[in-house]
Amino acid sequence: MLALGLLGCGRERPRFEPGVAVVLPTQSATWVRNFNPFLPTQARWPTPSGIYEPLLIYHTLEQRYVPWLATGYRWEQDNRALVMTIRRGVKFSDGTPMGPDDVTFTWQLMKEHPALDSTGMAKRLASITSSGDEVTFLFAEAFVPGLYFVAQAPIVPKHVWQSVADPVKFANETPVATGPFTEVRSFKPQVYELGKNPHYWQPGRPHLDAVRVPAFAGNEQASLAMIRGDIDWGAIFIPAIERLFRAKDPAHRGYAFQQVEGTVMLYAQTTRPPLDDAEVRKALSLGIDRARIVRIAMQGYTRPADASGLSDFYRRFHDRAQVAALGDWTRYDPEAAGRLLDERGIRLGPDGRRHLPDGSFFQLDLNCVVGWSDWVIAAELVTQGLEALGITAKLRTYDFGAWFSKLQRGDFQLSLGWSTGGPSLYTFYGRQMSSSSLRPLGQAAEYNWQRFASPEADRLFAELIKTADTAEEQRLSRELVRVFVETAPAIPLFPGPAFGQYNSRRIEGFPTDEAPYVALAPYKIPGFLLALVELRPRGMPRRPDVLGVLGGPSTSPSSSPAASSEGAR
Repeated sequence: MLALGLLGCGRERPRFEPGVAVVLPTQSATWVRNFNPFLPTQARWPTPSGIYEPLLIYHTLEQRYVPWLATGYRWEQDNRALVMTIRRGVKFSDGTPMGPDDVTFTWQLMKEHPALDSTGMAKRLASITSSGDEVTFLFAEAFVPGLYFVAQAPIVPKHVWQSVADPVKFANETPVATGPFTEVRSFKPQVYELGKNPHYWQPGRPHLDAVRVPAFAGNEQASLAMIRGDIDWGAIFIPAIERLFRAKDPAHRGYAFQQVEGTVMLYAQTTRPPLDDAEVRKALSLGIDRARIVRIAMQGYTRPADASGLSDFYRRFHDRAQVAALGDWTRYDPEAAGRLLDERGIRLGPDGRRHLPDGSFFQLDLNCVVGWSDWVIAAELVTQGLEALGITAKLRTYDFGAWFSKLQRGDFQLSLGWSTGGPSLYTFYGRQMSSSSLRPLGQAAEYNWQRFASPEADRLFAELIKTADTAEEQRLSRELVRVFVETAPAIPLFPGPAFGQYNSRRIEGFPTDEAPYVALAPYKIPGFLLALVELRPRGMPRRPDVLGVLGGPSTSPSSSPAASSEGAR
């Protein structure tokens, strides 16, 4: 708090213009002008959704798809062919019509340049063809979870990108796209501003004239700017946010920490004894006080995870009664942890330390990223819990590059890490316990850093990818939850909160506690697009919301083949 106060002394206040929203979706000391939508880690916000748009938007809060550049979809050919109906009347920002040819071109571009295919979905496609208003994505084999990745890929204009010599290195400094904000009004290392698309396809939208994105070197400066009212919409970790931020103007300020990110996991290297034993991993978990971690490390902004590892992103599959019946080893129970370790021959010696059956100390190193203060505190509390069980535990911090390299190569005993996946449990659990995600130790793995595979899970995955029936999906998903809880491939700690704050004194239309029409986090791709087209200058009359206009019926993401009229840190 003292640091925030000192930073505020003598700082010049930014200029404000009517109709211009100041947004801070992420932090960086400087900005580089890059709007290539295929390079999400390099592209400037809001490239992947607010400049270039997807076919459908998966609504994380409502667990359904919203139609966007496509008006609907259906499955054909035993769920091998995904047919998208492309919306008529959409134009790119240069006035050129957008159509099915642009969609097929976009995916052919990803097939020809694998570096552009960040999800790996293009290589699963046998062909992409168009006929009339429809585009057919033909998978080499049935792969229903592919809907999520096809639906949310940004669509680029063929007439621009077909002449790009190297699309992988293309910075795309002056984008041509269908999104609400496409015009680069100014770009400087410390701030850039994007004006609205003059040919946007939704009449009367966007309501704002522009969005402005400032750069901040650190969280303290960003927090100060948010607290002072210099930012309208942000994603900033503000400690004691109720007192320091909201209480200063409760009529106009709000925040949310919706738990729709992946769950933060404690990964145990399952190829190394005794961590190859699921009961040992469960014992470690029973020694972790998650309520204390959430309270101290996460400021109460999330909740303890249960043994399923499912955040609210997967709430349609999350049956807490099922998890409890299977035996929730994420409760804090040091006595039960000690009994499990004793049963596995890992006993306390006269020195008060745990010894392995061969007499050696049970010693564990826990890896974390230096500077990630919330994770570091969480890791410290984990090691304290393990020490209380008699395990010699040490926290090892590394810079991000070294930490991630160790994680990917499997060069660790314990490590904190994130978890990711699409709305199907195939993608979430597949990245935790599928043999297809398994890589040899020493080889960089995209997922499954703990090197775990379950033959039973593989059998369920093989069935799950072929079905578009919701009842069958639920049945198979319950079985996958059971396998995960029984085998403990990873140790869930807490769901990652998608955090955001707003100040409606100048700009209104934000999702609020009373009207949470989308997750508040301005970095959640592509959901933040739903907010971008709703925000308006304060005092502008409210129009019918976009979900009411485009959303259609609340249909589940794995609807039957006949249903075609629907719409990670």
